[in-house]
Amino acid sequence: MSRRTAIGVLVALFVGAAGLIALEFANGAADAGALAIHNPCEPRSAFPGEGIDATLQRIVSDGLDGAACELGTSREELVLSLAPGSGVEPIPWDDETIERAVRAGLLESIDDAEQRGSLNGLLAVALRQVVEHAPVQWLIDGGQGIAGLLD
Repeated sequence: MSRRTAIGVLVALFVGAAGLIALEFANGAADAGALAIHNPCEPRSAFPGEGIDATLQRIVSDGLDGAACELGTSREELVLSLAPGSGVEPIPWDDETIERAVRAGLLESIDDAEQRGSLNGLLAVALRQVVEHAPVQWLIDGGQGIAGLLD
């Protein structure tokens, strides 16, 4: 291979590499891995799936959004601040304020699920009783195992 051909191949490889990089940036590579914290006071797309497990996931997710909105923080920060050893500073509210916000958010999300028709009235009543009386950390953890009991 002549020196001129080798230089041509090398230039073609660099042009091809530059083209691939440009294509990746055009397809959103600049935002890949970027942390985007959602505003909990604005609606977000629903947790995907069907059945009771997906419905309970939506209720917990929406309920925590409601609590975070009331407390003026993100859902992620609220949950992480309640987990010991997460490395997040504890949130500046007392336990009573957090409990009230979490319960109110979950009750509102149960009402929303019932109005959407994804939760029947009898189950909604039962879940409201659980939310009103269960320990808050258990509620935040998603009612560990409750979906299995209801399937």
